[in-house]
Amino acid sequence: MADEDDLPVVTFGNLMSEGITLSRRGLHDKALGCFNDALKLRAGDKHCLITRSKCFLKLGDTENSLKDAEASLQIDKTFSEGLYQKAETLYTMGDFEFALVFYHRGRRLRPDLHKFQLGINKAEEAIVNCIGDPSSVKLENKEELCFVSRQAESKKDNQKQQNKPTKDQKQTKKLSPKTERQLLGALYADKAYLEKLLKDKDLMQSSTRQGIKVMDLVLGGIAYLNHRRDFWQQQKPIYARVHERKVLRQGRTQDKKEKPSDISRSIAKNMEDIELSLARGSAEESCRKAERLLKRIQTWPENDVPNRNELIGNLHSCIGNAQLAMGQMEAALHSHKMDLDCARQNALTDAESRALDNIGHVYARIGKFQQAINTWEEKIPLAQSSLEKAWLFHEIGRCYLELDKAEEAQDYGKKSLQAADEEGDVEWQLQATVLVAQAQVKLKDYPSAIMNFERALEKAKLVPSEAAQKGIIA
Repeated sequence: MADEDDLPVVTFGNLMSEGITLSRRGLHDKALGCFNDALKLRAGDKHCLITRSKCFLKLGDTENSLKDAEASLQIDKTFSEGLYQKAETLYTMGDFEFALVFYHRGRRLRPDLHKFQLGINKAEEAIVNCIGDPSSVKLENKEELCFVSRQAESKKDNQKQQNKPTKDQKQTKKLSPKTERQLLGALYADKAYLEKLLKDKDLMQSSTRQGIKVMDLVLGGIAYLNHRRDFWQQQKPIYARVHERKVLRQGRTQDKKEKPSDISRSIAKNMEDIELSLARGSAEESCRKAERLLKRIQTWPENDVPNRNELIGNLHSCIGNAQLAMGQMEAALHSHKMDLDCARQNALTDAESRALDNIGHVYARIGKFQQAINTWEEKIPLAQSSLEKAWLFHEIGRCYLELDKAEEAQDYGKKSLQAADEEGDVEWQLQATVLVAQAQVKLKDYPSAIMNFERALEKAKLVPSEAAQKGIIA
């Protein structure tokens, strides 16, 4: 009995702490073992899944990293860390457009987190570098976040090329110059130039001032362009969608003859294009696509379209989000109210929650804070997680603060803090604490306000956020 009492107690928290410590030291394999054991004690813990996903990503196992990120989102679709980790993994895999979608989703959910905006910036730049003007690529600027990713990717491709040169040569022969020119666009001239440099044997034997062989740099550049060419061939480049749209228009007369499975695939692809257009900043195009698809669906028989009513509501929501991005506030409000009516008529709880969320956003944007409060208070019973409640209570409290109703703002700030504590989310604890402190300043309860600002400062150091620290100190 004495020996059993002396055995250390292995808990979920201990395993998580040990895993994080090992990972920070670079011992990712050992850390992975800790996270695996932790998940045996608490299966499906979303925070542990994300931590393990990060570990997989550092080990270069993007497939398992993506699986863990997606698993955390199945548990909680509003989990911001899950959205960010999925976006980061997709970006590392070279799926820049899909990564951009999830960076935008995360920013809409957590506009206070600057890392989502940084993700948007680097994903957009990566897309431009692949299909846009090559003059915008400035490899000498080491402060660009995407440069590190491109350099690592080029190094990895260079190693593959050196290990398997015949495979790359075979791959090049399969594509005609015309096809390759279409896939690479303006970058085709860069690849032709690099291949021409390879014939200069004297230049290839020389080295840079840093001791790097010119041949290695040229081969790395060609490997990177080959990787981009193969990626766009697989994922279908944006400019290839022009042809797809023509085919879609030609096939409209055959819509009624399509099988339900074909219709489902067509709708899924169109919805993906709509969301992708909005994520890339093309709100007008996104709105136009959504309106076009909405008209088509309304002409199809109800039995041929799976979840027809749910889809119609979703399209109204997409149109509203695009209109909001274009600054068409009244139109956006109308579209989101159409989504709300559709949700309530068909008893779609998730859609109703989404519509109330969006309507509140529009009211807050145009300064109608009381209407925003009324709308978001309707949403409270529909909130599915503590994190969602933390955000919701914070937004309501912020609106009360704008209306100079400090007591109500303080109450909702405390509710937001309680929900953030339940979730264990430090960043929302920070936001809620600042809100409470600001309300206490308006109530002239200065000792309490100072105490909460000091607490918020400690939270800002944990995040960490230098901007938040400076704001709180100020």
